[in-house]
Amino acid sequence: MFFAVITLFPEMFEAITAYGISGRAVKNDIVQVHCINPRDFAEGNYKRVDERPFGGGPGMVMMAAPLAKAIHHAKQLASQAGCTRVPVVYMSPQGKTLHEDKVHSLISYDGMIVLCGRYEGIDERLIQQYVDQEWSIGDYVLSGGELPAMVLLDTLIRRLPNTMSDEQSAVQDSFVDGLLDCPQYTKPDHFEGLSVPDVLKSGHHGNIEKWRFLQRYQRTLDRRPELVEKVELSPQQKKWLKDLKA
Repeated sequence: MFFAVITLFPEMFEAITAYGISGRAVKNDIVQVHCINPRDFAEGNYKRVDERPFGGGPGMVMMAAPLAKAIHHAKQLASQAGCTRVPVVYMSPQGKTLHEDKVHSLISYDGMIVLCGRYEGIDERLIQQYVDQEWSIGDYVLSGGELPAMVLLDTLIRRLPNTMSDEQSAVQDSFVDGLLDCPQYTKPDHFEGLSVPDVLKSGHHGNIEKWRFLQRYQRTLDRRPELVEKVELSPQQKKWLKDLKA
């Protein structure tokens, strides 16, 4: 999968390209991550990419022209990589909130060009002319779009084939089937007066699967009850719930 990230701080993305699951995916050529600095496309001795907003007001606004040139360069890189379905995505608190089902729909693309804003935002004309999608990671404001962009890249990369040593782990993540994940335990058996549930040490895979589902269901009901209403349960899961309530 192809990623081009347009950012004033490309060094921040070493967190994606050099570490963990995403770093291995880059090393193994499963994904390409290109960081493009719009200052490289700015004019003048000072390579300015921001200006005061028309109409007055606090802060600065990123200018349209350097960003447009950076996007054109990103599209050329995508074309050279043989990627055609590559939308321009702007990380913005005004965008639609990123959810699990949306993440799965984004994986179908060949890649994406991710635009990271700074200051008070970017010139609206750039958004109108070049941006295909706007995504938010929550109803709050950060100093820039870099952290949301890293969240987007990480959640996409870890779902690509051959990126995780245990791909079943991603299938069992919270939200994948609409439920939160179950509690997890590891050695030692006893820690500060708390013990690992006996069922997890029983070796009975059927009972473990049932216990984990019931824990996931109850945890979701307690913490995110609005999610339970949308979950489609299998016949076996419905039976486990019926047995529990009996």
